[in-house]
Amino acid sequence: MRTRIRGWRWRRNPLRRRSDAVEAWTMLVVALLLLVAAPLAGAAAGWWAHDEARAVVAAQRAERHRVRAEVAGKTPETLPSVGGREQSYRVKVRWTEAGPGVRTATALVPAGSRHGDVVDVWFDSRGRSVSPPPGESAVWQHTLTMGACATGGAVAVVLLGQSLVRRTAIRRRLAEWERDWALTEPQWTRRRA
Repeated sequence: MRTRIRGWRWRRNPLRRRSDAVEAWTMLVVALLLLVAAPLAGAAAGWWAHDEARAVVAAQRAERHRVRAEVAGKTPETLPSVGGREQSYRVKVRWTEAGPGVRTATALVPAGSRHGDVVDVWFDSRGRSVSPPPGESAVWQHTLTMGACATGGAVAVVLLGQSLVRRTAIRRRLAEWERDWALTEPQWTRRRA
């Protein structure tokens, strides 16, 4: 039956090599980085992404304005479906403004809108039809995505570094064993070196 001695790499003994100690310290550092640093990197990236996304949404809301308009043009009969997303299409709309009176433009309207329906359309400061500004759920989705990607990236970098250190430690350990065996083999096998 085989017994396992815990912490053998930390104890002083004649069989412990320097590469064993380096590998043990590396595993400790890797564990700390994976449990502490990677989540902190993800949280910091998420926090930054949240602030940036909120600033972009605020700028878009300041630049864009919503108009309640009546669908005046002909709407398509069938729409291509792409991945279950709600489709929108361009059609002529008409609305009334206080100063200029009745205005018409081509704008994006939601799928399923018919001639005569009243819909919300969005225009930018130049009068071009644009999509509505992202909502709070889109901001949080962006935040969580960026945080998760940053955490994953930090984990990948830590594990890559750990594998490089481990590979170097194994290479040095094998070189030490070869050197020690070159000294020990002649005594055991009665061969000359």
